[in-house]
Amino acid sequence: MKSFLLCYITDRRQLRSVSLPAAIGDTLGAGVDMVQIREKDLATRELIALVEEALKAANELERGFVARASGLPPLSEGRPFAPLRRSRRPQNRPAAQSLLAAGQGSALSERAQVLVNDRLDVALAAGAHGVHLGGHSMPVQVVRRVAPRPFVLGVSCHSLGEAQAAESGGADYLVLGPIFETPSKLGYGPPLGLEKLRIVTSRIRIPVLALGGITVERVRPCLEAGASGIAGIRVFQDCESVQERVRELRAQGG
Repeated sequence: MKSFLLCYITDRRQLRSVSLPAAIGDTLGAGVDMVQIREKDLATRELIALVEEALKAANELERGFVARASGLPPLSEGRPFAPLRRSRRPQNRPAAQSLLAAGQGSALSERAQVLVNDRLDVALAAGAHGVHLGGHSMPVQVVRRVAPRPFVLGVSCHSLGEAQAAESGGADYLVLGPIFETPSKLGYGPPLGLEKLRIVTSRIRIPVLALGGITVERVRPCLEAGASGIAGIRVFQDCESVQERVRELRAQGG
């Protein structure tokens, strides 16, 4: 089975014993491909600071990866490195393909992306890799005009029609859910189920990430239904070790 994407969606209110910056750093280090910072109640300054801290963590991981791959001296010896910021991918390569190529399970992937939920202004100000839009966000096509590729644009969808609109508007990937029943998505009605996931993935060319009630055991059925990966909050936060959890998730694609 092909490699697949792991997207951690943050929710500091559900964290038990660690700070959100620490959780983001640990999850990036464990090998997720995307971190969607979804802290809707934070003031603008606080949100920018959080995004910048997440990008700093991604930078440090990339630098360590480059140093080991190239045999360069450790960072403590003062070797300069270019900042991660937007991306190292070629400008003529679609962002979605680059994201899919990142799903190799490397704990130090230089392709890890930091995205901001809804707040395009914060994403641009902080130098994030992209933004993730919800149902009440700016129209996809407007955001794409303001922030052309390689800026990554994701969209939350709950139906085939919404998914098709997101793709035609210029989204790089979409998150479809809830696939399974989950307390945080009760307001969206009954779960869509694997059959609806299969229908959407068969009609959409960009990556589709399954969201809602995702557990380790449910990853493989989602991939078999055509998903390019999974997204979630609790699956990454409700565990003793996020490194072990990511290993368990990756194993479902083998």
